[in-house]
Amino acid sequence: MARHAAWRWATGQAQLVLNAGDLGEILRFYRAVTGLTQTDLGVLLGYDKTYISAVELGKRSVDDVGSRRRIADRLRLPPHVLGITDVADTDHRAMVQFGQSTVRLAEIARQSGHATEAVAELWPLVARLEARLEDGHTEREVLRLLAQARVGLGVALGNVLPEERLAVAARWTGKSLPIAHHFADPAFSSSVLRMHGNELRKAGVKSAAVDRLQHAAALAPTPEARAAVLPLLARAAGTLGNGALFDTVVSETEELLDEVEHTWLFNPYSLHEIRLRGLVATGREDLAIGLVERAPAPSMAVAPQWRVIQLITVAHVRLLADDRDGAGTCLEAALGEAARQRLPHQLQRIMRVAGNRLPSSCDAAAHVLDRLRQEMAA
Repeated sequence: MARHAAWRWATGQAQLVLNAGDLGEILRFYRAVTGLTQTDLGVLLGYDKTYISAVELGKRSVDDVGSRRRIADRLRLPPHVLGITDVADTDHRAMVQFGQSTVRLAEIARQSGHATEAVAELWPLVARLEARLEDGHTEREVLRLLAQARVGLGVALGNVLPEERLAVAARWTGKSLPIAHHFADPAFSSSVLRMHGNELRKAGVKSAAVDRLQHAAALAPTPEARAAVLPLLARAAGTLGNGALFDTVVSETEELLDEVEHTWLFNPYSLHEIRLRGLVATGREDLAIGLVERAPAPSMAVAPQWRVIQLITVAHVRLLADDRDGAGTCLEAALGEAARQRLPHQLQRIMRVAGNRLPSSCDAAAHVLDRLRQEMAA
């Protein structure tokens, strides 16, 4: 990506130049960021140095459609930037609009418990956008869409891959970081860092996960954006065993609950699960046991996979309290839902929690996991 986007039509400065639509200004900008001379640019576009100079100074114009289409092609720009509309440009616009819809619908599918379908929708979109990038096109709207699609794909893969392959999900979300960095958009960067940090946490890269999520929180431009980061940062801090950071983040999250509209992750019900797991991870099992019965009722529709996560965590705490019956009931419900949603990582969590104390639950989860692996390999 870097070699094609060294001059980046996707930068804010480039966008201002393109929006103005002045060919002379576009040529000057292109030369400034590529280091080309007017002679070099003339060779690229099929004109001599004098003509390029005249166009840049506004003394000559390029009005015929064929010449403008050729310039757009050589500069790797969609033709509409230079006032040309053709089949290829219509296809480009349709791709962007369709891609934006695909990313949105894939996220809805994932949160509805259909992560496999989300992956199936996002794979071809990412492949098409990356092919366009490899062809030298670095339009702002395409790069932003690519970053969003990569993140969506990585997060969806994080739902459907087993633990030993979760690094793949983290790599996909991480591939969006360079694009987000060059957009210089704090909200966009915070969003990408947030999702990448969470996938790193799931892949076991704990310190890096906390680092990315702290960066995401620092960049978050609004309370709503910060509220999207804090629950994930709390979970990562707990996983790292950093009790002080965990407590600080949970406290701030609770303070925001009355100020910010609740989402599928940012709500008292989800925060209760995060608190339970973090207390256990930071060596405070007694506090977790005392809180396990105080789960608030869901204040909104809970994502199906989140219900599975919550059931497994509650089962873990109940086993710590020596409540095998209660733990078994939770794991049975979690197993059925994890099987329906095809969530291998959560099946592996069930196996770890059940262990030797609930061998039937462990064996049942292992059986479903083996079946899923066979299906994935087929």
